[in-house]
Amino acid sequence: MTAPRLEVDLDAIRDNTRVLVDRLARRGIRVTGVTKAALGSTELAQALLDGGAAGLGDSRVENLARMRSAEVDAPLTLIRAPMLSQVHEVVRHATTSMNTEGAVLDGLAAAAVAQGTTHEIVLMVELGDLREGVGSADVVDLARSVGRRQGLSLVGLGTNLACQCGVVPDQAKMDELSCLVEQVEAACGVELSVISGGNSANLEWALTTPDAGRVNDLRLGESILLGTEPLHRRPIDGLRADAFALVGEIIEVQVKPARPWGELAQTAFGAQAPRCGTGPVRQAIVALGRQDVDPDGLTCPAGVALLGMSSDHLVVDLDDAAGVVGDELRFGVDYSALLRAMTSPFVATVAVGASAPHPASSPTVPEMHQ
Repeated sequence: MTAPRLEVDLDAIRDNTRVLVDRLARRGIRVTGVTKAALGSTELAQALLDGGAAGLGDSRVENLARMRSAEVDAPLTLIRAPMLSQVHEVVRHATTSMNTEGAVLDGLAAAAVAQGTTHEIVLMVELGDLREGVGSADVVDLARSVGRRQGLSLVGLGTNLACQCGVVPDQAKMDELSCLVEQVEAACGVELSVISGGNSANLEWALTTPDAGRVNDLRLGESILLGTEPLHRRPIDGLRADAFALVGEIIEVQVKPARPWGELAQTAFGAQAPRCGTGPVRQAIVALGRQDVDPDGLTCPAGVALLGMSSDHLVVDLDDAAGVVGDELRFGVDYSALLRAMTSPFVATVAVGASAPHPASSPTVPEMHQ
């Protein structure tokens, strides 16, 4: 089998989705499964839907187009504010988009009229994390303007926390969002059907709150894919953390000194922490690099220690672990490492598990990854 490769256990993805869907349903909250870390993989998207996700969300129009062309049967939401240059593609491929700018709403409206359709709008509200969102004082006026634009339908409000500045989505923030929903509904004479409270960082609040208010949707990616919550990177009880493994092939094994020798300057990627230790090291090089994966997001196999990484070489200390040239090492990945590995054209993505498609069926990844 080719290396490097990212092995994806679709059963784990489906099972994690089902657990969270069931738990959140008791709070009146549905799940939008987020596919952006998986490059719009249609097989992974199907695993999310099989687990009970009510719809799919992605930050890239190209990924939505891929799922749409594969006839994935689900509402598709663009979860990053649309680029003005892509409004026609957004309307063509996304059921719904999340918005903050009047100029973009104008473009979406024109595109929807030209395509003879109605495009659904969720307005994003800024609640303190300082990423996307219109100010709470301005949301009512923007909401009113959506209703004046032919081709658009205002369906909801949303917010995003804990991504840019780490602001926690607590009860006060969610209560504020619910209050804004009430204001918009009263001012616009509509009933909003999508109140998107946030992402995987919302789970601690959502699963413990006595009152979810108007929040009825969460956009979940990391929690489903990795079985962890993003606020503290702790495992979520009952979820599998083994859905992904990055496999690389050893291309060199040599016994070398623990420390470099000679005058030291910056490395290829700037100043790096110097290697430490004394005595010889049983050093291996794996055919993986920074253009394939974020080294800070890797978990090494037992008994193996990460020594460094350049563009194309991952250097590890094998110590007493088995390993010769041609052998493979399996690494765990966090969200950052997963995102980069999944989008690297040099890393193949292979479905494993009982739900994996037969080799003769469609691949897990787009053609650029084969």
